[in-house]
Amino acid sequence: MEYQNLSIKNEDNILVVTLNRPKSLNALNKQTMDELAYFFGEDNTPKQLAIKGVVVTGAGEKAFVAGADIKEFLGMDAEAGSKLSRKGNDIMFAIERFPKPVIAAVNGFALGGGCELAMACHMRVASEKARFSQPEVNLGIIPGYGGTQRLIQHVGKGKAMELAMTADMIGAAEAKTLGLANHVVPAGEEVDKAKEIINKIAKKAPLAIAKIIECTNAYYEDGANGYEVEINSFGALTRSEDFVEGASAFVEKRKADFKGC
Repeated sequence: MEYQNLSIKNEDNILVVTLNRPKSLNALNKQTMDELAYFFGEDNTPKQLAIKGVVVTGAGEKAFVAGADIKEFLGMDAEAGSKLSRKGNDIMFAIERFPKPVIAAVNGFALGGGCELAMACHMRVASEKARFSQPEVNLGIIPGYGGTQRLIQHVGKGKAMELAMTADMIGAAEAKTLGLANHVVPAGEEVDKAKEIINKIAKKAPLAIAKIIECTNAYYEDGANGYEVEINSFGALTRSEDFVEGASAFVEKRKADFKGC
């Protein structure tokens, strides 16, 4: 796919994905959603397995992603609305299940679909200027890309209900206190901090990292038994070359040289 709204740069084997519609505050229009679906999709994932991880951020100084493109919502019937919501959910699940660490570098407004996108990433590094909100009730609608579910996971049921019902906007410091942001850094340093975290993770066993993502997600997946997923994942990893290398390195008091196999 030829990307129009995503700018992708490989920086020391970390892919920095920038949503590049600054005049529209990087709003998630159909083209942008299609490009995200392709980038994080199964057909493209094998190409990404050699990378350390992905940083998702927004172009410009004002916004990470300031919501969806509301103009595209007008005129939809219930069937079209459900189809759009399902597509958005599928994209967010693809990000959440991506086998390499995905970190949102939130450089400004993360509103509506932008907050949902940030929450689908495995971690969030927020600029001091970052602002988070699910303001959909102001438009007579609700979050449609998983926001009602993931907000609970990050801030708890009561606070999630308050934020979704009042459409209140919270700053970076409060987001960190609530558990929505992992780190808060000075403006302009969010991508570097995200890369720092990914570089730390890249020194660990790649297969184990992928299983951590899988097992953690299983806790929240309907019908999944997270404990069974963990048991099976642990068993599978004991047969890996990386486990032999990691255990041997520990015994021999040296740094492990993981190969991802």
